[in-house]
This record gives sequence, structure tokens and C-alpha cells, in this order.
Amino acid sequence: MCDMDQNDKQKKELIRQLKKANAFWSYKSSAIKDVPDDVLVELVMLHLDLDDINILFEIFPYKFVKEAWIKNVVIQGEMYYVLNKFFAWYYFKMKKPGAYVRSMATRELKKN
Repeated sequence: MCDMDQNDKQKKELIRQLKKANAFWSYKSSAIKDVPDDVLVELVMLHLDLDDINILFEIFPYKFVKEAWIKNVVIQGEMYYVLNKFFAWYYFKMKKPGAYVRSMATRELKKN
């Protein structure tokens, strides 16, 4: 039970930080509290710093964060290519991060 309380507190803090970073500019204020977890991962990875991204790995399983990153961030393509290469290397330990990012982007595009 304590972990859930801690996770909820951490999520609320990340949402507070995202509001401060103006990451919710396209959201209605009433929808901000109901941000899906995969979208929270996306917004944190795109708008906050490494300390905040590290918190994602405390809240969610590694596999969930990785899948949300691929589905929501990698798919955005060239605009975030360098950032995604860094994430692939730093967080997901890919030996060839550039090739990995390109292959995951291609895979996701083919799914859609």
C-alpha cells in the first residue's frame, strides 16, 4: 500500500513539474489529472530532466517505460532523433542506439 501512495505522490509531482514546464498547453485543465501513464512517460521524457526521467523507472516497470518511449516518443521521428539516440544508449543500453531508434520508428510506423 505504501508503494502505491509513494507512486501517486511521485506522479503528482511529475505532473506539477510538467505544468510548470507548460507541457500541457494543449490539454483542458480538467483533463490534466487523468493523464494516461504512457502519455506521462512521453511528456516527462520530452520536457523534464534526467532526475525526473529516473523517477519514471521508480514508478513504472522498465518494460512499460521502454514501450511507452517507443510508442510515443520514438515514433515522432527526426525531430527527436538525437534525444532518442541518447535515451536508447543511456536508459536502454543499446549498443547501436541510432540503428535501434530508426528500426523501432520503422516498426511502429508499419504497425500503424
